[in-house]
Amino acid sequence: MVEPTTLRQQERSDSNQLEIDQALQDLTEANRMSVGFSVEQRIQLTEQCLLSLSEAAPEWVALSCQAKQIPEGSRVRAEEVLAGPVSVARFLQILLINLKSVRSSGEPSLPGSVVQSLEKQWRVPVFPTIGLYDAIVFSGLKAEAWLEQNEESTSLFNFEQLEPTNSEPFPLTLVLGAGNVSAIPATDVLTKILQEGERVLLKMNPVNAYLRSVFEQAFKPLMDEGFLRIVCGDARDGAYLVEHPAINRIHITGSTQTHDAIVWGSDPAEQETRKQNNQPRINVPITSELGNVSPWIVVPGEYSEKQLRFQAENIAASIANNASFNCLATKVIVTATHWRQRDQFLSMIQKQLDQIPRRYAYYPGAAERWERFAGEVPDDKEYLPWKLIRDADPQMSPQLFREESFVCVCAEAGLEADSDTDFLEQAVNFVNQEVWGTLCATITVPNQFQKSQREFLEHCVSRLHYGAVGINHWPALNYAFMSTPWGGAPGGDLKNVASGMGNVHNTYFLRDVEKTVLYGPLTLIPKPVWFPSHPNPESVGWQLLKLYTQPSLMNLSRVGLSVLFK
Repeated sequence: MVEPTTLRQQERSDSNQLEIDQALQDLTEANRMSVGFSVEQRIQLTEQCLLSLSEAAPEWVALSCQAKQIPEGSRVRAEEVLAGPVSVARFLQILLINLKSVRSSGEPSLPGSVVQSLEKQWRVPVFPTIGLYDAIVFSGLKAEAWLEQNEESTSLFNFEQLEPTNSEPFPLTLVLGAGNVSAIPATDVLTKILQEGERVLLKMNPVNAYLRSVFEQAFKPLMDEGFLRIVCGDARDGAYLVEHPAINRIHITGSTQTHDAIVWGSDPAEQETRKQNNQPRINVPITSELGNVSPWIVVPGEYSEKQLRFQAENIAASIANNASFNCLATKVIVTATHWRQRDQFLSMIQKQLDQIPRRYAYYPGAAERWERFAGEVPDDKEYLPWKLIRDADPQMSPQLFREESFVCVCAEAGLEADSDTDFLEQAVNFVNQEVWGTLCATITVPNQFQKSQREFLEHCVSRLHYGAVGINHWPALNYAFMSTPWGGAPGGDLKNVASGMGNVHNTYFLRDVEKTVLYGPLTLIPKPVWFPSHPNPESVGWQLLKLYTQPSLMNLSRVGLSVLFK
């Protein structure tokens, strides 16, 4: 006799597959009905999405806070505003500005002059952007995209995907959405449709499938035009989709393990055999943004008390944000054992963490991972403590350096060095060789070192094998600014994918991006809205949403007022 629960599960599975098949049929039928996707059409759809996004934003944030058990009045609610509708609105507005520039002049209008490095590498300014008052809102910060050296390239830009065609159908792309940060699946979808000219089936991650209806409202213009369908489902549904003959391309944001299961099979023996024979299970292109053990290097030198406090909260914020369920959360701090202020700085970080309230551990398996990486049993498995492990040794605790924990445990490792320059050289080698991943890294640098060792610092940044580097600031900004291309360092392949292949958020349509580099001072005024101690972050977030959906001096002034008053 079949148990009732099993019958219900089978009925759900059959119903879900019917829904998935219908979504695929809708997209395939839309491909038969129309081909070609002009810049003008993309502009119109981008403008329409900005309007529908504004209407969906309140429910978007409310559902996210409910699922993550963030109470009313909590400062943490700002994370769901900023890493949700605000980031997506910013992406759409920057893309809109650049599409209009392409329409009028043939290429985007860059926010500055392109320069060549000492190594003859093109460095393209991508932040602060034009038209969004970035130079005021984010005063002191700037970013560049460093392009790979390619003698065959005659242009900084790649507009191939913008050129309309009347003969070939749109590729049908499966986007396997991330479950942690809501802006990720949203901007992945928008990148694929509005930039790369593809139709998309978005499969929501089970962790945040509650956002499906919100996404359908926010991106209704794309749904109505047959560019997008959204489905939910478990691993079985994902396995069904990745091998479906209608799918032409796949994009995944998730773990390396999930990527390898898709490409090589879920059984370890099958994976090994297929890799040896170079026989992947899928035969369509796959792009990805995967995990990282994100390092933060602290160059020794003389820092003021104010600078130390700011950088300590900077690191603490990067650990605590989103309960540390971020691929870019700091997981390894690298210091010099000879640095006079080392103990003081680490104590400041610990003090900052002690002052941050614990967060609900909403991501599956968090308590078990915390126990494995922290080496002890947590006192509360639902609200895990922030854990900083000093003087960690990659030989004694390799999991802290070689595996992404995706939980709130951070290791600190000290390196012995003869000088500050020797330390930075060693630190670059250490994170490149001993710390897993190629997504993002940070360097905190004393002012005097930047002045006296400018060329050496530039050389070390160029050697970092990461897709995003932050100088004095968390590379989460490289993700959030949306004008800075985001993805793992080039060089990953199907057999050794590292932190992924390809990039998103390339809203300037740049060719051959190697990495993005964010620069900023050791302290910022006013206090950054992503710092846990910011007094009024949610109000600032909502005003930023208004600014990015309707850029104007009036909305800029409202952002300023929200910084000053609740």
